[in-house]
Amino acid sequence: MSSLDTATDPVKHRANVRIALACLAFFASMIGLAYASVPLYELFCRVTGYGGTTQVSDTAPVQVLDRTINVRFDANTGSGLGWDFKPVDRSVTLKIGETTQVAYSARNWRDMATTGSATFNVTPQAAGAYFNKMECFCFTETTLEPGEEMEMPVVFFIDPAIVDAKELQGVSTITLSYTFFKIDEAEETAGISPADTEPTSSGLDTERPAKSDNRG
Repeated sequence: MSSLDTATDPVKHRANVRIALACLAFFASMIGLAYASVPLYELFCRVTGYGGTTQVSDTAPVQVLDRTINVRFDANTGSGLGWDFKPVDRSVTLKIGETTQVAYSARNWRDMATTGSATFNVTPQAAGAYFNKMECFCFTETTLEPGEEMEMPVVFFIDPAIVDAKELQGVSTITLSYTFFKIDEAEETAGISPADTEPTSSGLDTERPAKSDNRG
C-alpha cells in the first residue's frame, strides 16, 4: 500500500462515520416526527375546529345571546357492534352561549356483551371551533351486557363568537354526529357465527328490533 493510500484511509473513514451519523440522525428525526404527528394533528384540530372537531370547555360562557341556533343529532354504528344507538331528542333549539344537556341511548340486542367507543364530528365543519362540549362519552370504552340499555349525556354550548365568524354567516343549524365502533376483545371473538358479524348501522330514522329472547 502506498503512503498516499495510507494517508487517505483515515480521511475516508471519518467521512463515512459522518455520513452514517447524519443518516442515523435523519432516521431518528423521522421516527420522532411520526410519533409526534398524531398528537400535533389532534391539537391542531382542537384549536382550529378543522374537520368538524369540537372544543372542550370546563366552564360555561358568561354571555348568553338573545339569538337562537338549531342543533341536530345524528347516530351511527360500525359493523359488528350490534347496538341500537340513537339520540333521545333529534334536535334542540338553544340560545347561543346557553349550556344545554342532551342524551344518546344505546341498547345491546346481541346475546353477548360488546364494547364500543364513539367518534364524533360536527357539520358545517367550520362550526367545530365554536361547538364546546363540557361532558361527552366520546373515545370512552363502553360495555353493554346482553339486552342492557344505557343513556349517555352530552353537555355543550355554542360559543357566542360564532356570530362573528364570516364563514358561518347565515348558518342556522349545526349537526352533531356520533359513530360507535366495536372494540374487539378475545372473549367476544370466540364462537361468533358469520350472521353475527354482518354490517349493521342505525341512524336517526331506523331502529333494529331486539332478538326474541324475552328481554324487553
